[in-house]
Amino acid sequence: MRSFDDPRRVHRGYEPHSCAAASWSAPALWRFRWSRHDFQSGRGLPQSKTWRLFGRIFFALVLSFATQNSFAADANAVLDSWFAAQKNLQTWSADFVQTRVLQTLTQPLVATGHVSFAMPDQFRWELGQPARTIAVRHDDEMLVIYPLLKRAERYPMGTNAPREWRDAMSLLQAGFPHSRKEFESQFQLLSLVETNGLWQFALQPKSRFARQMMTELRITLAANNFSLASTELIFVDGSRMRNDFTNAILNPALDKNFSEWQPPPDYKVTEPFKQ
Repeated sequence: MRSFDDPRRVHRGYEPHSCAAASWSAPALWRFRWSRHDFQSGRGLPQSKTWRLFGRIFFALVLSFATQNSFAADANAVLDSWFAAQKNLQTWSADFVQTRVLQTLTQPLVATGHVSFAMPDQFRWELGQPARTIAVRHDDEMLVIYPLLKRAERYPMGTNAPREWRDAMSLLQAGFPHSRKEFESQFQLLSLVETNGLWQFALQPKSRFARQMMTELRITLAANNFSLASTELIFVDGSRMRNDFTNAILNPALDKNFSEWQPPPDYKVTEPFKQ
């Protein structure tokens, strides 16, 4: 049996300055601070502070193909079963523990939170109790909210968003793919291991832009029902962000407005892509 770390495995913003420490524990891929010029020129990505904050929300699952015939056959069987299980999913919620491992710190940063999701792409992430950071997607926009600072950031999510941003944000929904075709267009499977009743996947984004920020995505599913157990993002600077999910509920009754948010009068809302 081979683990993710076994060398023999199959290889196939605006960010408020006062929130710098919390930024490493925020939950998802929202903390870009790039302007439209950054996307057009491609300059400054590996060196920018904000691409390092890319990794926070969790929603990721997936796999693809490999070179050995037996491995490919196993992967296809697991994929078929996983996609079949997704047909029963309409909503999902869970508590999570998020662990950030940084090259510059001797101890990991640990925080707790709650996530809710509704097909096809609505979500709400809350990090901290009470929430220090909230990310919600509704229709074609995403809002990242900092309650303690009374600030929020608004990001486009539909066809009006830059292509690079859409590629990056697709990682948020990797755990709940719409189709196998969509999945295989976005990810390549690096390894697949079954151990202790869990499927462990290692994936690589196919988007060149996404790979400039994240080298690998690791997903763990329950082998009996393909429920999401954990996700881990590996970034180009060697830092890692892991979400371990507990108390998960399949198809809970979510409030119809769970992913909506209206800023109070005393909040400052910015739109980074327009700056």
